Amino acid sequence: MKPKKFLSAEWRKLIMANYETDAAILKKFLPAKTELDDWQGKHYISLVGFMFLNTRVKGITIPFHINFPEVNLRFYVKHRSGLEWKRGVVFINEFVPRRAITFVANNFFQERYVTYLMKHKWEIGDKQAIGYYWKKMDQWSSLEAIAGKDPFELVPGSKEEFITEHYWGYSAIGENRTVEYHVEHPRWSMYTVEQYNIICDFKTLYGNDFEFLDSLQPAFVLLAEGSPLTVFTKKIL
Repeated sequence: MKPKKFLSAEWRKLIMANYETDAAILKKFLPAKTELDDWQGKHYISLVGFMFLNTRVKGITIPFHINFPEVNLRFYVKHRSGLEWKRGVVFINEFVPRRAITFVANNFFQERYVTYLMKHKWEIGDKQAIGYYWKKMDQWSSLEAIAGKDPFELVPGSKEEFITEHYWGYSAIGENRTVEYHVEHPRWSMYTVEQYNIICDFKTLYGNDFEFLDSLQPAFVLLAEGSPLTVFTKKIL
């Protein structure tokens, strides 16, 4: 049975801070029937912030849940389906500012959403100053980038293509079963990041396995324009 459309929205102004990571750390979180994906033999985990805009669930807009920021920590996997490799992502956690969003994502897609106080900044003039902020207890975290305004297209085989061209989501439900869902969107244009600033206590937010990120600089930081997209209903592998 062909999956049905579950959610439509736009993902816009995606900051992606990408850290080179030991594969052994990621394998602890690998859902059944998936394998780690790599770029030129390197594995990455990404701190990603962006805006959800014009959000509709099954074609319906929900007041106060239409436009909101999200910040997530994710890594990259692939799943063999017949002769095809489906390239996807696994989320360690996803932060949003509305409890209803957390409830829907966790119950319908078995994701790991958490509700925090959040805010964002878009200042677009000669440069783009984009920022996403989230608060746990009394501590604010931030993911900020300053970028140019001239977009460039993805180059085949590039690191930008690797990070952005994953169109499936995977989430473990037990040791042997995995949720799979498809995210459909066009290729994204990119902007050159000139400066970035990250304030994030990874150990506190994500656990001891990710404490190493507290003393590690990203290998590279990207800013993608984003696009409209569709998320389809899940299936169980």
